[in-house]
Amino acid sequence: MSLTKGSISIGDAIASLLKDGMPVRFSAYDGSSTGPDDAAIELELVNQRGLSYILTAPGDLGMARAYVSGDLKIHGVHPGDPYEAMQLLQSRLRFRKPSASEAVSLIRGLGIANLKPPPPPPQEHLPRWRRAMEGLRHSMTRDADVIAHHYDVSNRFYELVLGPSMAYTCAVFPTDDTTLEEAQAEKFDLVCRKLDLKPGQRLLDVGCGWGGMVRHAAKEYGVRALGVTLSREQAQWAKEAIDRDRLGDLAEVRHSDYRDVLEDGFDAVSSIGLTEHIGVRNYPSYFSFLRSRLRPEGRLLNHSITRSHNRREETGAFIDRYVFPDGELIGSGTIIKEAQDAGLEVMHDENLRIHYAMTLRDWCRNLKDNWDECVAEVGEGTARVWGVYMAGSRLAFERNEIQLHQVLAARTTDDGSNGFPLRPVW
Repeated sequence: MSLTKGSISIGDAIASLLKDGMPVRFSAYDGSSTGPDDAAIELELVNQRGLSYILTAPGDLGMARAYVSGDLKIHGVHPGDPYEAMQLLQSRLRFRKPSASEAVSLIRGLGIANLKPPPPPPQEHLPRWRRAMEGLRHSMTRDADVIAHHYDVSNRFYELVLGPSMAYTCAVFPTDDTTLEEAQAEKFDLVCRKLDLKPGQRLLDVGCGWGGMVRHAAKEYGVRALGVTLSREQAQWAKEAIDRDRLGDLAEVRHSDYRDVLEDGFDAVSSIGLTEHIGVRNYPSYFSFLRSRLRPEGRLLNHSITRSHNRREETGAFIDRYVFPDGELIGSGTIIKEAQDAGLEVMHDENLRIHYAMTLRDWCRNLKDNWDECVAEVGEGTARVWGVYMAGSRLAFERNEIQLHQVLAARTTDDGSNGFPLRPVW
């Protein structure tokens, strides 16, 4: 249909902008609808505020605001795991760009009053330009603030979603039927094997989270492990876990910026899920600092989410505002280049992309299975954010939009020795 002046229903407005038709059922509070009557999945716009969110922030941000606020409901899938709905919508929901006259007619037909932006949901972080007023991007102060936004949600919430391992990074699945807990243990062990850890050695784990790597290395390999995290909640949980495991003589976790670590001469450094937070422009100083903490022939394992290419792109509005403020991704080629330019010899690179899709699948299952307790812990809005974020991320890994790379490097001696055997042993 064409857009003309005068009143227009929300359903007709949506239908007029779709290239291939609505793949799901859509209904709105004005009684209008579009899409197949027998669709297994239905989007329901329940009030005017939801419409204003969508009109004033077109794209994923407006939809996210409406969904997180409960103004847009998805029927036919569980909010803890909306994977099937997102898979269908991202594959088949395509909007065309209206002409200027059509856009004017659309706004008039729906009501100009809907162009007044409602206050964003409380789960939304400040936009980039507002954060810039509160400190330089990736300064120590601003990094501490955005890390707290994501990680200091609730340790109990993370226990419910992540499971006993409390590992919030990509697991490694040796087989299709490996459990999440087994896969997380395999991930930590793979890192230990790549670093060739031996009893009595010293390990630095930067961005250590709840201390999973620190505790695994200390317990299974007998190393003295130091972990650092910017999250106070993570550090407190990790210290209690270390005490429960009676690893206090070998393992330590500090609430600290990795740049404040004064010790050096470590046999190995692990960085699991930190690089995404530090900013691409800070890669040179990041890799130089980690190299400076290593002894000659010491090893570095960098485990991080990457793009499938090396072009600079800003993170999408939903991820930046609701999930990882100031987060930045780039391709593994850039990570390898910067590690090499910092004087590290890159020895091995492995892409674990599909493993992260499987990890997210299991996290979504945990959120769904523990939905009521998760909502009681953090509120329904925050729980909805996590469901959409994890299901969407699973799709992105499956479609090779993002990847997960482990890059293994060494600090060579002055005469070029790196301490590696002729062939990998892990």
